[in-house]
Amino acid sequence: MTKLTQKNVKFQWSDDSEKSFIELKTTLTTTHVLILLKGSDYYVIYCDASRVGLGCVLMQRGKVLAYGSRQLKVHEKNYPTHDLELAAAVFAHMIWRHYLYGVHIDVVTNHKSIQYVFTQKELNLL
Repeated sequence: MTKLTQKNVKFQWSDDSEKSFIELKTTLTTTHVLILLKGSDYYVIYCDASRVGLGCVLMQRGKVLAYGSRQLKVHEKNYPTHDLELAAAVFAHMIWRHYLYGVHIDVVTNHKSIQYVFTQKELNLL
């Protein structure tokens, strides 16, 4: 579908284009498998970072409530791994802060140095 919108490309609607359009329309107009929020129970946030982007999952009672991800900004590509992992946790808290105020939260990450974040004397600003 994106090839049809490029410059200097002749617009031809094919069977593959029709299949892609129907799949896209179905995906956008049907209900997802995510659950609805149930009260103000505690939440679990799974965070991860790579050299390309940040990702996180918000869960409640073992079921997924929401996903979040974004690409790294140009300056963030120079960050060390522990700063990227911390940036993923901060990103998750920023996008879901309206759910998380005043509620117990467990943050799960795969980077060991994050568990010592409160014992570090100096942290980089994100």
